[in-house]
Amino acid sequence: MNRYPLWKYLLILAVAALGILYAAPNLYAPDPAVQISGQSSAMTVGQGVLERAQKALDDAGIAYFGGEVQDKAVLLRLKSIEEQLPAKRAIQEALGHSEYVVALNLASTTPDWLANMGASPMKLGLDLAGGVHFLMEVDTNTIVKTNMEGYAQDVKAKLRAAKARYRSVELVDEREIVARFRSEELRDLAVSTMRKEFPQLQLTESGSGDNLIVRATLSDQEVKQLEDYAVTQNLTTLRNRVNELGVAEPIVQRQGRNRIVVELPGVQDTAEAKRIIGKTANLEFRMEARPDTLVTNKEYFEYRDERQRQMYGGAWLERKVIIKGDRVTDARVGYDESGFPQVNITLDSRGGELMHRATWKNVGRRMGTLFIESRFVPQARTDEQGNEVIVQQRTDDKKIISLATVQSALGRQFRITGLDSPAEAQELALLLRAGALAAPMYFVEERVIGPSLGADNIEVGVTSVQIGLLAVVICMLLFYRVFGLAANLALLVNMILLVAVMSIIGATLTLPGIAGIVLTVGMAVDANVLIFSRIREELRNGMSPQMAISAGFDNAYSTIVDANITTLIVAVILYAIGSGPVQGFAVTLSIGILTSMFSAIMGTRALINLFYGGRRVQKLWI
Repeated sequence: MNRYPLWKYLLILAVAALGILYAAPNLYAPDPAVQISGQSSAMTVGQGVLERAQKALDDAGIAYFGGEVQDKAVLLRLKSIEEQLPAKRAIQEALGHSEYVVALNLASTTPDWLANMGASPMKLGLDLAGGVHFLMEVDTNTIVKTNMEGYAQDVKAKLRAAKARYRSVELVDEREIVARFRSEELRDLAVSTMRKEFPQLQLTESGSGDNLIVRATLSDQEVKQLEDYAVTQNLTTLRNRVNELGVAEPIVQRQGRNRIVVELPGVQDTAEAKRIIGKTANLEFRMEARPDTLVTNKEYFEYRDERQRQMYGGAWLERKVIIKGDRVTDARVGYDESGFPQVNITLDSRGGELMHRATWKNVGRRMGTLFIESRFVPQARTDEQGNEVIVQQRTDDKKIISLATVQSALGRQFRITGLDSPAEAQELALLLRAGALAAPMYFVEERVIGPSLGADNIEVGVTSVQIGLLAVVICMLLFYRVFGLAANLALLVNMILLVAVMSIIGATLTLPGIAGIVLTVGMAVDANVLIFSRIREELRNGMSPQMAISAGFDNAYSTIVDANITTLIVAVILYAIGSGPVQGFAVTLSIGILTSMFSAIMGTRALINLFYGGRRVQKLWI
C-alpha cells in the first residue's frame, strides 16, 4: 500500500528536472546595455559604428565591456545601470540623430548551452524594469472627414454617370454632403442613384424652385464603425512599429473609445520614446504628374533612398491621392521571372476598386508610392506666463520609396517592382504592412518610471516572497513534522515549476504578479493541509497508519480539485476582463494553481510513499 509505480517517480523527476533547467536562466541577471541600430530595417551597423561608440564612451569616462556586432545592431554592455542614460547621450551625440537609433536595453547573460535549449529568463514589466507610459488619443474626426471627402468625389462621379446634372456637390462639414439641383426630375434621379450606390449614406430632401437640395450624412453606426476602424488600425500600426525597438514585452492596448495606451519597459528617455512612437508613418499612392500638369495640381518629392536621391533627385506627383496605406491588408516579398525582388500588395475591397478605377486609364504611366514619416521635433515656445517651454511639434517628412510603371489595370492585388535589393524589398513590405495610420494621434499623458523604482519593487517583492515562504516552511514543520517536510519540498518544486512555466511561455512578471506568487505560496500548502488534516482524522477514528495515509489522500482529492478549479475560473475571468496589473496577477495565480495541484497531489504523495510506503509503520509523525 502507498507505493507508486516506477514510471510515476520517473515522471515527477523528469518534470522537476525540466523545471530546474528552464528556471535556471533567472539566476543570471542581465547586463545594462546600449543598443545601436539603423533608422531603417535595411540598414546594417558594423564594426566602424562600434568603434565610434566605444570612443564616445571613453571620452565620456563611462566604463563598458563586451562590445559586440550583432545581425543589424551593435550592443555595448555597461557596468552600471545608472550609466545607461549618460552613455546613450554620449553615443547619440557622437553618431548623430539622423542615421542611428540608440536605445537602452538589458543584455542577456544566460549561458549559451541554456539558450540553445530555448531557455530564457522571465521578462520584467514596466513597474519592475522601469520605462515610459504614454496615453495617446486618436483624432477620429479626421477619418470621418477623409471618408466623407472620398464620398463627395464618388457622388460627383456617379451622378455624372447617371446624367443627374447638379449645380454643386460639396462637403459642408465633416459628416454632411450637400448636392443642389435645378429640377425635381434631376433631384429624384440623383436620390435613386445615391441610394443604390451609397446605402451607408442617409438622404434628406429640402429646398424649392430651382434650388432643390439633397443632404447626405453618415449614420451614427457608420461613424462608430469608422472610429473603431481608425483606432484598431492605429493600434496595429503602433504594435508593429514598437516591436522594431526590441523592447521586452511592450504594452500597446486600447483604452476607451478613442485612446491607446503605450508602455515601454526599460526605456527611461521620454523624448526618445516619443520620437520613436511619433515615427509611425502613412503611405499614399499617387500617379506621376504629366509634363503639362499645372503646378497647382502637382507636388515635388525627393526619393527616400539616398542613392536614388543623388542620381535623380526626385519626381513630380499629382496632388490627387489614389489610396492611402490604410487600404493595404498585406505586403509580402517575392521575386519576378528574372529573379529580381518585388513586393506583392493586397488591398481591401474598397482600395481595390479605387486602384482599378485610377489605373485602367493610365496604363504606361508611372505610379509613385509616397512614404510619409511623422516625427516630433522639440521647439521652444513662450507660455501665457512668459516662460519658455519646450513642446513637441509634429512634422511630416514625405519621400518617394517607389516609382514604377503601370503595366496593366490594377485591382486588389498587384506588385511593386524596380527594387534594387531583397533588403529594400523587405523594408518596403514592412512599411506597407505596418506603416499606415488611419488617423492622427496626439499625446494626452506621459509618465516615467525610473529603473531605481523598479529595482526597489523587485527587492521588496522578492523579500515578501522569501518571508512568506519561510513562514510557511516553519509552520508546516512545527505542525506536521515529517509530513510538513514533504510538503515543504513539494512547495520548493512548485516555486521552481512556476518560474519555469512563466519563462517558457514568455509571461511578463509585474509587481501584481509577485503578489500572485506570494498568494500561490499560501495556496500551495492549502491542499497539503487538507490532506494532512484528513489523515489525522482517520487516525483518530482508529485506522492504521497506512490506511489513514491512503484514505487521507483519496478523500481530500475531490475537495482539492473543486477548490482549485473555482479559483482558476476566477483567475481566467480576471485575465479576460482585466488589463495591465490585473492580468499580471491573474497569470501568476493561474500558473501557480496548476503547478501547486501537481506538486501537492503527486509530489507530496510521492515523497510520503518514499518515506512510509511498503513499510510496517506503528506511528505517524504528523
